[in-house]
Amino acid sequence: MADWVSIVIRSFFALVLLFVLTRILGKKQISQLTFFEYVLGITIGDLAGTISMDMDFRFWHGVVAILVWVLIPLILETLTLKSKTLRFWFEGRGTIVIKDGKILEDNLKKERYTGDELLSQLRTKSVFRMADVEFAMLEASGDLSVLLKSELQPLTPNHLGMKLNIEKPTQSVIMDGVIQDEPLAATGRGRGWLHTELDKLGVTKENVFLAQVDTHGELTVDLYDDKLKVPQPSERPALLATLKKCEADLELFSLTTSHPQAKKMYEACSVQLTKVIQDLHMILRT
Repeated sequence: MADWVSIVIRSFFALVLLFVLTRILGKKQISQLTFFEYVLGITIGDLAGTISMDMDFRFWHGVVAILVWVLIPLILETLTLKSKTLRFWFEGRGTIVIKDGKILEDNLKKERYTGDELLSQLRTKSVFRMADVEFAMLEASGDLSVLLKSELQPLTPNHLGMKLNIEKPTQSVIMDGVIQDEPLAATGRGRGWLHTELDKLGVTKENVFLAQVDTHGELTVDLYDDKLKVPQPSERPALLATLKKCEADLELFSLTTSHPQAKKMYEACSVQLTKVIQDLHMILRT
C-alpha cells in the first residue's frame, strides 16, 4: 500500500475517533476550557497527528493512548460531580477582582492580571468606566463576570411592578422551502393555517427560504427572491385584543360603580387607553 493511501486511511479513522470521543466528552469540554482540558486537548491533538503521519508509529498504539487520555477525564468528571474539593483542583475557582467598587490589586497579582487586561475585559462587557462596576469576578474559564452598580443597571418591568406575558420562543416553520412540522405544531397551528398565511402574503412555499412564527402568532418570511417585497403584518392581534379588553373592562367599571370619584377615574383611564390603541394602530401600520 502506498504511503499516501495509508496516511489518508489513518487520518480518516483518527478524525472519526476524535469526533466520537468529543461527543462522548460532551459540550462542556467545548464551552468551558479549563487548565486540565487545555492540556488534554493539546495532547490528544498531538497524538492524532502522530498516528496520522508517523508511519513508524503503530496506529492501534496511538488509539490506545488517546482512549486513555479520554477515559481519565471521564472518570474525573464523575468524581468531581460528588466532590467540591476535586472541582476546585481540576476546574479551578473564580477570583474576585473588584469588590464594593474597588479593585483588589492583590488578587490581580495572584492571577498575573494587569490593569490594562482588566480594562480590556470590562470593555468587552460594554463597561468603559471602572467606577460603574460594583463587583467583578474572573471565572475559572478566564471570562470576566461583571455586576454594575444598582443605579446603572437596566430598568426592567419588575422594577416598575409590571407583570408581562410569558414570551414563547420563535419557531422556524419553513426552512429552505420545506415545512417543519414539529416547530409548526409547537405554535399550535397546522399546515392549513400556514398555507392561508402564505396566500395572504402572496408568496409560495417554494420561494420561502425562512419563515418564523413569533410569540404573538405573526408569520414573517424571508424569500429567495430578494427583489420581491413582502407586506408586513399591520397589527398584532394578541396585543390589541388585550388592550381592547382592558378598554371594555374600564367602561364596564365606570358604568357599574356608584362611587363618583372612581367613576370619573375609570372614564378618564378609558379615554386614555382608547387614544393609546389608536396610536398603536398607526405605529403598527407604518
